[in-house]
Amino acid sequence: MCKTKILIAEDQSNFRHMLKSFLTNWGYEFVTASDGREAWRVLQGEDRPRLALLDWMMPDMDGLEICRTVREVKPDPYTYLLLLTSRDGKQDVVDGIEAGADNYLVKPFDPQELRARIRVGERIISLEDRLIRTQEELRQLATHDFLTGLLNRRACVDSLVVELDRGCRTGDPVCVVMADIDHFKAINDTYGHQTGDEILCEVAHRMQKSLRPYDIAGRFGGEEFIMILPECNLTEGVKLAQRICRLVRSEPVIIKDVPIKISMSLGVAVANQVAPADLEELLGSADAALYRAKEAGRNRVEFSSDLIPPTGFLAEREAVGALL
Repeated sequence: MCKTKILIAEDQSNFRHMLKSFLTNWGYEFVTASDGREAWRVLQGEDRPRLALLDWMMPDMDGLEICRTVREVKPDPYTYLLLLTSRDGKQDVVDGIEAGADNYLVKPFDPQELRARIRVGERIISLEDRLIRTQEELRQLATHDFLTGLLNRRACVDSLVVELDRGCRTGDPVCVVMADIDHFKAINDTYGHQTGDEILCEVAHRMQKSLRPYDIAGRFGGEEFIMILPECNLTEGVKLAQRICRLVRSEPVIIKDVPIKISMSLGVAVANQVAPADLEELLGSADAALYRAKEAGRNRVEFSSDLIPPTGFLAEREAVGALL
């Protein structure tokens, strides 16, 4: 396990040299600062130390001021602060802890006591990192589909609400594509649900390859997917849906040496800034277009023009109709 990088903030050169010697012998990586301002700059850097040994009395900024500033800024991840001082009164200890120090060591001290305090700091940092990882894992579970790794239905709806609000403020259209794997029940019945799961994952992968970095893809339920395309009009949305349709059917999925042909039906709708749609209206229009694609024989793209404002209807429909 890698040892924690440590900041030595000490204005007295002899004491700074002694701390450097200790940390070198114990195998720690460290960086030094000879005054408070320099220490604060180090603690703001990209590769900043996670643990700091701070002398109380330093020029420019003392240890207490650094502690207060770090706690006010609340850098992420957490920085463990250990105050080193010759002040040993009870009120001094209280002042140090209230300023934001995690621990306190009175000079002169036994080197092994310092080493023990550093190890305490490392345990706290390790616990903090584990907590952050656990929170991220829980967030991932709450917002993502466990099978495909795409956003789940609830997260997709939340994202669409945000994009519709943004589009209303900026005047940009928001396009929604609903997509469904054709004959998916037959695939499950013929090859089994494990094969069906692998096909879902492969389709999700192929979809994502066609999207822009800021587009949003999610599993809406079963074999149905949704794509949210900010700043995308109907013509562009249909072009992207057609590209996905071609890509999904371009090659069979090989599972246990068995090639399985797959295809998708897709429905496209757009919320236009001139006549903005609400959430249910937009999803309903995209879903209705998807239903028409399946009724028309599947493996195709259909679109909804219900939400196109009258002033742009003919031009938009003509442009999109030329694609189909």
